[in-house]
Amino acid sequence: MSRALSARLLYCLFDSANMHRWNDHLRTVDLTELDKQAHKAAIAWFLGKYEESERGARMDWTKIIEHSLFSFIMRLVMTDLKPQVFHRIISEKRGEVNRYVLSYFDDSVPDSDPGFRRRLEEYLRSESRSREDDVVSAAHYLATRWEFDTIYDANRSMYGIEQTRAEIRGQIDQHKDLAGVGKILENERTFDFVDLIGQLRFQRRWARTPRVPRTTVLGHSLLVADMIFLNDLDRGADPRQIYNDFYTALFHDLPEVLTKDVISPVKQNVGGLADLLESYERELVEMKIMPLIPESWRADLKSMVHDPFSDYDGERGKRAGRDIKACDLMAAYMEASASIRHGISSRALEDGRRELRERLRQTGGGIGASALIDEFEGIQV
Repeated sequence: MSRALSARLLYCLFDSANMHRWNDHLRTVDLTELDKQAHKAAIAWFLGKYEESERGARMDWTKIIEHSLFSFIMRLVMTDLKPQVFHRIISEKRGEVNRYVLSYFDDSVPDSDPGFRRRLEEYLRSESRSREDDVVSAAHYLATRWEFDTIYDANRSMYGIEQTRAEIRGQIDQHKDLAGVGKILENERTFDFVDLIGQLRFQRRWARTPRVPRTTVLGHSLLVADMIFLNDLDRGADPRQIYNDFYTALFHDLPEVLTKDVISPVKQNVGGLADLLESYERELVEMKIMPLIPESWRADLKSMVHDPFSDYDGERGKRAGRDIKACDLMAAYMEASASIRHGISSRALEDGRRELRERLRQTGGGIGASALIDEFEGIQV
């Protein structure tokens, strides 16, 4: 039976960690497509929440999540084109581009769920825009601007840099009717929460061992979030659970921006350290993160970042915390396994891959982990 969640689609998303952005500019930090899409997903939440709290709008969060994923797939196909070239090609060759994207998708994910594939085609062919699409588009340009701001000082003398800056500003201005964009344009401090999330793009996963590709905490979080979203589609989860699961997965490592990552062996072998870190993380989240967002959102975010791997069924709807944890382990397994198969290995990666495989086969039944592992190992990387 075809599933939306497949190892082939996951690998396509994961492989975007090899796509480097702004690679014709001097960069002080590596900027990848996977991280850009993760940052965009977080900004879309930020903008959608403003539409709800400031405008009283009812956002279709499933559409925001799925259309963000569809635009991600499209960007994977169009690879490293400059934004100006990308948008001109889309405007002048839309039909041909759509056919090529669908052909690429069909070749890469031949066993995709027919419903998911049909909605992808409808998304590509549609010329109408919803409020949710405006949120996704604005999030895209705000993530681009954040990247540009990180490289601007190092590229001040480069020809065309001011034109690029003006173009990005113009693209954001087109979305100033969105409540969150308007607030950002009025007061840059509104963007502090999103800027803080962006710092997770600087933190490497498996930091103590060589690895290819070198994924970040934020990129890893998007892979986990997309994985649980696809699994929820397969299981027919209701919209509220889809929202809870996706954004819990996306923000589950947010406290690490305040504490940095502590590898599991250290947590497990230093008595009481895990409990101490959890307590300290909660304290820092309250002090450093919650003041950056409106008070009406805080309970929502707390439910995501505190104890994200526990199942929940209450006034906020359901959350499949144990399945989110299985997705977290599966993403880590892919990180270790892909590097080993690329020829970059270490004892930590070998041990990690073995232990993760064993844990997933024991506890990952909710996402079909055994089948995903078998399928992933059959993919030629």
